[in-house]
Amino acid sequence: MNVITGKVWKFGDNIDTDLIIAARYLNTSDPHELAKHVMEDADPEFVKKLQPGDIIVAGENFGCGSSREHAPIALKAAGVAAVVAKSFARIFYRNAFNMGLPIFELPQADKIEEGDLITINMDEGIVKDIDRDVEYKFSPIPPFMQELLACGGLINYAKANYLKEHR
Repeated sequence: MNVITGKVWKFGDNIDTDLIIAARYLNTSDPHELAKHVMEDADPEFVKKLQPGDIIVAGENFGCGSSREHAPIALKAAGVAAVVAKSFARIFYRNAFNMGLPIFELPQADKIEEGDLITINMDEGIVKDIDRDVEYKFSPIPPFMQELLACGGLINYAKANYLKEHR
């Protein structure tokens, strides 16, 4: 069973890729360097408060703006286990899976509060807010996309399948 459990950090609507990782840091592609600055223009203290395994919950259109792959890379490297939002910008959605960052569209994301402990069951399509004892359904992630996440992203998935085929 693919389950993610973590503490919630809450953000609003239209969190663009420049808020996730500001353009001034795009002179590197080192995930550890990017992680030091994730979400700093939205919340300058975010990286200090974030614990590995925490979950971002946001409103509509998360990841809008430019199509930089640095955004999901920075979130993942900082220790964000997943992002739950009412909706995602399409290019961010694709980049997140390609980089191995689990994301979930949940229309009721606004009902989850910062600091809540939640679990995300990828197989069953359920987000459970443990603190409020409430469950929300979402469309489960297709098995192929779960394989991408399990491998850590598209590149690792392609390498693993190449090695399987050429042994």
